[in-house]
Amino acid sequence: MTSRRSERSAGRAGGEALAALHLVTAALADRKAIDPMVLDLRGLTAAADYFVIVSGTSDAHVRGMAEHLMDALAPRGVVPHHVEGLTQGRWVLLDYVDFVVHVFHPELREFYQLERLWGDAPVLAAGAPDSGSKG
Repeated sequence: MTSRRSERSAGRAGGEALAALHLVTAALADRKAIDPMVLDLRGLTAAADYFVIVSGTSDAHVRGMAEHLMDALAPRGVVPHHVEGLTQGRWVLLDYVDFVVHVFHPELREFYQLERLWGDAPVLAAGAPDSGSKG
């Protein structure tokens, strides 16, 4: 079994991860993602460098955003290492090793409050520094 740390060491270099994040935020914006947020987790956890968190308006919207994102990134060789929740469409987690995308139904995003859980993380919007934080 491969450890998370060794998987991450084989992941994209910093610049490549940021370029992929730009693609992620653009693809999610194409599908009308609600309240997008990118958290910079570098230095806070070895699990991932970034979390991308967005909401959808319905189960179908959540599934559609996740599927569109995977379709948009795949031609560039960026494929998820692991996918959870796609069938249900309530909380879809797309693990790309260097970054993890969380596509939430609004009630679950409010319940789990990942933004608050990772409140020490700098907030980036669409891959660019945000002037403020949400929360």
